[in-house]
Amino acid sequence: MQRYYKIVLWSLGCVILWLLIQFPLQQVLPNYKAIPQPFAGQTIVLDPGHGGPDGGAKGSNNLDEKNITLEVAKLIRHYLEQAGAVVYLTREDDRDLANKDTKGLSRRKSEDIRNRLAFIKEKEADLFLTIHLNAIPNPRWSGSQTFFYPSFTENKLLAESIQTELIANMKNTDRTPLQIDTVYLLKHAEVPGALVELGFLSNEQERALLEKTSYQKKLAASVYQGMLQFTLEESQ
Repeated sequence: MQRYYKIVLWSLGCVILWLLIQFPLQQVLPNYKAIPQPFAGQTIVLDPGHGGPDGGAKGSNNLDEKNITLEVAKLIRHYLEQAGAVVYLTREDDRDLANKDTKGLSRRKSEDIRNRLAFIKEKEADLFLTIHLNAIPNPRWSGSQTFFYPSFTENKLLAESIQTELIANMKNTDRTPLQIDTVYLLKHAEVPGALVELGFLSNEQERALLEKTSYQKKLAASVYQGMLQFTLEESQ
């Protein structure tokens, strides 16, 4: 009888734990519907763009792209791990992937991007995302957008699923995913992937939002929800 009660208590504890880890997503996205372990058995690589001497795009208040991409990637990882995925980040802190002895920013960037590609292959990822932000001279542009390279049909489907969730949840764009042929990782990775541009640091209103943790969480939850939709459709 005592063993029976232990089993009941253990089962109840598992249910409570599962409910607790779903609660943050329900707070960020009210329409989120929990599906237990939908990413079980999948290995996913998240690539926070830039890092170290390469700060990426900059806002007028010295807000660097590299910092926001890392924070959002960590949030996406959190959601994916809750859902059963094994997740790797190409970087965990403010650094690039070039050798410490490599001199010159241009040489470091070339070595860095090759090492990011090698990382994706080494981890035998089932899919990957590279995460960036925009900045252009015209400050009127804003909103998130996804890009894909047409090497796999899954690339377009992944980008479409993520963009659909960004449009629905962020309400800052009506743009569709775009095919792009010049992004090294998308072009040379041998697994499905997409590029997510989270927003424009050159837009004053959006830059202010991108600094906020609450906005970063909403972005991350939207990207996760898009990845989830893609995974569910692929499994049917």
